[in-house]
Amino acid sequence: MLAARLVRLVATLLAVSFLTFFLVNTLPGDPINALIPPDAQQDQEFVAQLREEYGLNDPFFVRYGSWLSDAVSGDLGRSVITDQLVTDEIKHRIPVTGELAIVSIGIAVLLAIPLGVTAGYRQGTKIDQSISALAQFLLSIPSFIVGLVLIYFLSIRLRWLPATGWTRLTESVTGNIKTVIMPAISLALTEIAVYTRIVRSDMINTLKETYVLSAKSKGLKDRFILFRHALRPSSLTLTTIVGLNIAGLIGGTVVIEQLFALPGLGKRLLDAIFQRDFIMVQGVTVFMACVYVVINTCVDLFYMIIDPRIRRKS
Repeated sequence: MLAARLVRLVATLLAVSFLTFFLVNTLPGDPINALIPPDAQQDQEFVAQLREEYGLNDPFFVRYGSWLSDAVSGDLGRSVITDQLVTDEIKHRIPVTGELAIVSIGIAVLLAIPLGVTAGYRQGTKIDQSISALAQFLLSIPSFIVGLVLIYFLSIRLRWLPATGWTRLTESVTGNIKTVIMPAISLALTEIAVYTRIVRSDMINTLKETYVLSAKSKGLKDRFILFRHALRPSSLTLTTIVGLNIAGLIGGTVVIEQLFALPGLGKRLLDAIFQRDFIMVQGVTVFMACVYVVINTCVDLFYMIIDPRIRRKS
């Protein structure tokens, strides 16, 4: 069963890499224009030399095969603008985006689980209605609006936190916390609303199960039943969404990284698009897609730990 999943993983990664390579290479415009100074665009000999150097004269499948062979060995090419290795750029920037994604998801999960459990347990009461209204409110606020509000109050008015920039964890723990907290909260508020709704819905269904009713009849405390017996089976959907969100945020933090001037992977991808740095775009996009696929596979395997019934069915 594990071998079959690994085979599907490899097949999916190959399909993703091919599709990404195809889409990047079918973008309008000639990528060679990004390499040529304006005063040299009429020099046909120079243009032809560059096209040959970067393999742009080769057939599509030859270029894909060559790129895939290098990618498997860890070489995603060099930026046509800065001549920097794409892998080095990813290694340098992924800690920023990764930390931002994990911290924001962590904040969302820590707040959403008690809210969702409480709303599900108090279904139909004023507490449930209040939590649902709060979730609806949070869903209606775009993350960049939250970011702007936080910058205005916490940076400009109160001067508690820096408005832009990033301090790496290896440089200063305190400085890192100060630079990550506002972007993470900006991303987390929407996720809190989504997770709360998911946990509430699943909790309501779980509380109707026979084993929960049996636990109640034995006189066990409600808090013990909720967090010991009901929360675990109610977290399957949440696990799926969290896994998807962590993977999605690796490439979905572009707006927040741009707003707070964070040197993350999303901002680098956006800069590469504007610069028509097709090799950088190609490498970063494939990396993000691979992270997404791998995390989703890990989520599938994690299901078996959460709910043994899935393992038996598999």
